[in-house]
Formats: sequence, C-alpha cells, structure tokens
Amino acid sequence: MLVLSRQRDETIMIGDNIEITIVDIRGDKVRLGITAPATIPVHRKEVYDAIQRENREAARVKMEDLGSLPKTAPRPSSVPPGLHRPQPLQPPTTRPGIAPPASPPAPPASDATRHDGPANGTGAQPHQ
Repeated sequence: MLVLSRQRDETIMIGDNIEITIVDIRGDKVRLGITAPATIPVHRKEVYDAIQRENREAARVKMEDLGSLPKTAPRPSSVPPGLHRPQPLQPPTTRPGIAPPASPPAPPASDATRHDGPANGTGAQPHQ
C-alpha cells in the first residue's frame, strides 16, 4: 500500500484521468473530492462490497429457479397511443422538378458592420 501525506486542497493523481483532492479535514475525518471519467465507477468500499455480494448471488440463480418466467421478454407490437418513435433527422432531399427549400434570408447588417463611406477608409461621404 502506498501511503501519501496531503494537506487540504492538495491533489493526488491516479493515472492520467483520476484526481483525488483533500477537500476538508475535521477531527478524525477527511473529505475527499474525486474526479474520474464516467466510465469508471467510484464507490465507498462498503457499497462496493455489497454490489459484489449481490452480483455473486445473482450469478448463482439457475434457469429452473426462474420457474414461470417467460423465456424471452414479449416485444411490443405497436407504440402505445400518445407516444411516437422519434425519427432520425433527414437532410432535405431534392427530387427532379422540385426546387430545394429556400434558405432563410440573411439578417440585416448591424451598424457595426455597415460601411457607408468610401472604400478608402477616410470616412468622408461621397458627393451627391
């Protein structure tokens, strides 16, 4: 076991993407902040042990213990009323003889981008 000494607001790195920061120290308790990718589960040891115990018990279940459960889950034949299956967005297609949809008009130029003077940059107004 590696034992490190750290003070409040100091960090320990594990690999390239796990940070453990000492957030607070109160009496005999230390509060840790852990930054890790979402793909890496982070649990207190007692929670981890409980998860492992439940997984081992679930792995011991035999098919005959399941009794009257169906072998496969029934698949719904249709979507319930009021719900719909989202359709993926499709780019507009053009068919022969039909013009593609018009693009929205460009917004008017703001005063900051409008150039009313001559192109030479002097700001002088042209003679009328």
